[in-house]
Amino acid sequence: MEHFAQRILLLPGWRRAALSVALGALTALTQAPFHLFAIGFVTFPLLVWLLDGAVGTTPGKASGALRAAFRIGWLFGLGYFAAGIWWLANALLVEAPEFAWAIPLAVLGLPAVLAVFYGAACALARLAWSDGVGRIAALAAAFGLAEWARSFILTGFPWNAIGYALMPSPVLMQSAAIGGIFAVSAFAVLVFALPAQLAARRGAAITAVALCVVLVGAHAGFGIWRLAQAGDLAVARDDAPVIRLVQPAIAQEQKMDREARAATFQTLLDLTALDAAPDEAPAAGDQAEAQGPASGRAPDIVVWPETSVPYLLTRDAAALASIGETLLPEQMLLAGAVREEPGEQAGSVTGRYYNSVMAVTTGGVIAGAADKVHLVPFGEYLPFADLLSAIGLRAVAAADRGYSAAPARTTITLQGGLTVLPLVCYESIFPKLAVPPSGQRVDAIVNVTNDAWFGRTPGPWQHLHQTRLRAVETGLPIIRVANNGISAVVDPQGRIVARIGHDVRAVADALLPDAAQPLFPERQREINFWLFLSILSAIAITARIRLRAFGGN
Repeated sequence: MEHFAQRILLLPGWRRAALSVALGALTALTQAPFHLFAIGFVTFPLLVWLLDGAVGTTPGKASGALRAAFRIGWLFGLGYFAAGIWWLANALLVEAPEFAWAIPLAVLGLPAVLAVFYGAACALARLAWSDGVGRIAALAAAFGLAEWARSFILTGFPWNAIGYALMPSPVLMQSAAIGGIFAVSAFAVLVFALPAQLAARRGAAITAVALCVVLVGAHAGFGIWRLAQAGDLAVARDDAPVIRLVQPAIAQEQKMDREARAATFQTLLDLTALDAAPDEAPAAGDQAEAQGPASGRAPDIVVWPETSVPYLLTRDAAALASIGETLLPEQMLLAGAVREEPGEQAGSVTGRYYNSVMAVTTGGVIAGAADKVHLVPFGEYLPFADLLSAIGLRAVAAADRGYSAAPARTTITLQGGLTVLPLVCYESIFPKLAVPPSGQRVDAIVNVTNDAWFGRTPGPWQHLHQTRLRAVETGLPIIRVANNGISAVVDPQGRIVARIGHDVRAVADALLPDAAQPLFPERQREINFWLFLSILSAIAITARIRLRAFGGN
């Protein structure tokens, strides 16, 4: 193994670059829907050996080593993100004549920007590089910091954080309750990279492998213990609200067709009016997570996906009346819809539009609404709008109006006192947005989305997987409804209670699981994250100081 590591370390020029990209692309297979997490135990040791050889053009010169490390990390990130989120380009094909020119930006441009975070992580780790486990601790801490930074810099896009690779199933998700996804990301890099020590002397190699086995075992063991403590929360109490997931599976082209609006709306009404329905049999791998039908009871709460209503409900009394007539007594609808807020500016009537979740009663009355806070740049709004709109650009998913961001998150209280926190579309990948607003009690998170933009690609599966982790972190069940899938009810341990598969037009009824007390409140999870990074950094710095003391560089 030492001979093989030396060959990787000494790779020249383009071979080093090609291997860096290939390792990143292979690592993307650790994410949903593939979940081949064992690949990480190969790709990260090879990344460590590449970084061992990051000496720059002038050996011994620190700046050259940092540039070489950044280049390796950036190329690794380019491969990882290009292979992991290429499906974003599918959204540009919906209106191909107008947006096809931007496909290279989605396939390579965005990955190139996101790869900067991994390049910076590798350069930062190289500052504290040593020749043992210390360098692996440095890499883990740097990647954890990079994933955290990726959640807010340039509005944030923490999609496919490395930590999700180590959490393919509920039993392996529970560690997120300790320090959140960013702590698990640092932990994932630590355990993935430890086999790099197989190239060290025999004693160090055995120690590193034993440590890796212990850490992975602790990760799994904690999950087993926590699920045993929680019990079978998938079987909710009999008087729990019955939730109906409505998945219309309407093609994005049809949703945008003004002539098809009446048919689209009628599909939603027809699905809402169906008799009590069992949830769909879960996909392979989820068999242990399934719950049976909701005792034949009529739904208490019906949920429609993001922007499902093809009309402006604040203007269209007939549409509201149709909803009211379709709902049963005491039922309530949570509908993804565009909310208009009229206004006046410079003497002319203008308006703001929000991507919202609206609560509608059996009387056809809008009883509450929550607007999206974190909009998708270039998707729902156009950054530098005055400049870019002047050259003919517009946001992909916002038609001609563009959306406005809500100033703050809002909860909705339904009949019976149930309070939900709506998260619209990719808001569910931001851990902070899933935390209830200060001082407010929340019974469940409602995530409405329209992943039809991305077709049958890994995107919808990745989105569902990441959303499930918000339940584990917060202790709140999640009601997730997607236009074309994957819709699901998720309990506080990340287990799927009810599910509708991809591209299936159907409804699923399920009892809403009770919320659970989170293992740690959000503030403590943040403290745990920084404490873990501090421990890793201390190990790395100590190893670096010892190396320098014995004449290393």
